[in-house]
Amino acid sequence: MRSGTETGRRRRTLLAVGFAAGVGLGAFALWVHAPGPAPLGEEPAFSRLVLDREGRLLRAYATEEGRWRLPVARAEVDPRYVAALIAYEDRRFFTHHGVDPWALGRAAMQFLQHGRIVSGGSTLTMQVARLIEPRTERSLRAKWRQMVRAIVLERRLSKDEILALYLNFAPYGGNLEGVRAASLAYFGREPRRLTPAEIALLVALPQSPETRRPDRFPAAARRARDRVLDRLAGRDFFSTVEIAQAKQAPVPQARRAMPALAAHAADEAVASDPDARVHRLTIDAPLQRALEALASERAPLFGREVSVAILVLDNATGEVLARVGSAGYFDTERAGQVDMTRAVRSPGSSLKPFIYGLGIEDGVIHPETLIDDRPIRYGSYAPENFDLTFQGTVSVRTALQMSLNVPAVAVLDAVGASRFTSRLRQAGAALVLPEGEIPGLAMGLGGVGVRLTDLAMLYAGIARLGLTIPPAERRGAPPGAQRRLLDPAAAWSVANILLGTPPPENAVRGRIAFKTGTSYGYRDAWSVGFDGKRTVAVWVGRADGAPVPGITGRSAAAPILFDAFARMGTIPAPLPPPPRGALITTNAKLPPPLRHFRPGGPVHASGASAPRILFPPNGARLEFVGESEPVPVKVSGGSGPVTVLANGLPVAQARRRGTVFWRPDGPGFVRLTVTDERGGADSVVIKLQSPNRWLAVPETSMSDRP
Repeated sequence: MRSGTETGRRRRTLLAVGFAAGVGLGAFALWVHAPGPAPLGEEPAFSRLVLDREGRLLRAYATEEGRWRLPVARAEVDPRYVAALIAYEDRRFFTHHGVDPWALGRAAMQFLQHGRIVSGGSTLTMQVARLIEPRTERSLRAKWRQMVRAIVLERRLSKDEILALYLNFAPYGGNLEGVRAASLAYFGREPRRLTPAEIALLVALPQSPETRRPDRFPAAARRARDRVLDRLAGRDFFSTVEIAQAKQAPVPQARRAMPALAAHAADEAVASDPDARVHRLTIDAPLQRALEALASERAPLFGREVSVAILVLDNATGEVLARVGSAGYFDTERAGQVDMTRAVRSPGSSLKPFIYGLGIEDGVIHPETLIDDRPIRYGSYAPENFDLTFQGTVSVRTALQMSLNVPAVAVLDAVGASRFTSRLRQAGAALVLPEGEIPGLAMGLGGVGVRLTDLAMLYAGIARLGLTIPPAERRGAPPGAQRRLLDPAAAWSVANILLGTPPPENAVRGRIAFKTGTSYGYRDAWSVGFDGKRTVAVWVGRADGAPVPGITGRSAAAPILFDAFARMGTIPAPLPPPPRGALITTNAKLPPPLRHFRPGGPVHASGASAPRILFPPNGARLEFVGESEPVPVKVSGGSGPVTVLANGLPVAQARRRGTVFWRPDGPGFVRLTVTDERGGADSVVIKLQSPNRWLAVPETSMSDRP
């Protein structure tokens, strides 16, 4: 019996050796005589990817056939996983030419000895060949075709390229293909750093992806993982302690959702260029993740159907660093797929800083100018404060910080609602008026529609000392043109006022310049703020526009704004220093006309008229000779002494009307304003340019005067 057994073993060994030798000779013949490398066919499409500013994944989209196939390079995968894969699947991967005769011989011997398949003998190259040309039958003919294809692949591609194909196309169960998709679905992170247990599971799954799926067959997945660990332990790949700990680690029993950060921005990017496979945005993934978590935490505090939107801009470049369109993209109760950063809503009081900025630029007010907060009527319109009380006489600074309605409407009446609207539109904001309406005083209290993106851009313009940049979301896109919002001195004055606004409870004062707003009927709560580097805009409300009783910008949006700055992980940057022309003084030292603002125009004695600038005319171009050459400013009308201001800064004073001389300090646009002792004023905008003599050339008619 023993002799018969030994004879059988020798026969099986000889058959296995003969099979291996035959395979080796066949492989050598194929290598020598096979035709040139055949094309690999059409490359399967990868998932569309949306990446952040540093190339990190924001969102992935399944392929047209519904598969998750995310491209990955070898350098982006834990090197221990690659080493374990080769050690377990194909130890001679870097030395064979597509087919490993020794592995096939071993597989044949095991089959002959045990009467069943113990190991397949396929190389990684043969597995890649099977992935590229899937086979439905399991036969010697199919195996032979696989071997031929593997040899052709080796003649065409490098070892690294073949390994990359495996990393990208190996199956991991269901619609998961490639190690990156598997790592994200089963572990919730990129495969750059993996534990020994995770490495072993990812090595084991492609051998039988459907029967070992951990989300369906966790016990089978665990057994397969542990077999890989045992074999790697026998080769001293992991330490004994690592192997023991890995076997104790649980197997993931559910798939995680694929990343969907900045989902609204990602949808918009893909829709704008559907043929592109990779989209790069300016968004910062860690900041986006932190602010999405903030929005989802705060929204439930205000009601089941309330949403939150947050936008962060880089002041210097206009780049969008974070864009949270809702409190949860997949939250149907909050209409999460409605992008509220793009929705047109009433801004409440959040446009007031631009009203005061234009008033400061025109020279009709100063931050320390006294202004009356008392009942007043404009025809049939009688503005009231939010709390239905009046504060009496306050400074412009206090009026803006307290968001008083009556003073804001009075200043808007002075600068002109149409001109105010035109200036904001000129700066790039798409203001939306009700159908058939024209700009009116109600705009100052929210009687106009605006988007969160435009509001953030306007506030970033204040931080940039009066220049706006269109928000940019595409990485590498050319920057948009700068547009004028306010004079630098006026913008700085507004920022300085907003920096002193009392912050929410427990927040540090004097670090963030901000303003709040609440629309009529408690439908929208806003808060927009900035430091020296970033601008953050927050909206809270319902996507369908229904009221949320009691919700206000100060109680709902402002705390989120300050928390958003806190989650950036840096101390707020200081604002720019005062620019040239900024008038920093007390009320007592202001020119008499700027000490107290009177709505409705100046009150003159009988027979007196408001002052008027006769020369230079509005829109004139004057040739700038130098600081030594004065500019004549001819004034008529007015009561008492008149004061001439250039960009809000007093430059000359005369006891009677006539010609006042002013010495400019350089070329550029200048707003000249003349005021008298009773508050009467007139204003023109001129341009100073080189070279030789003063030449007044009106560019606009006198009817275009602001």
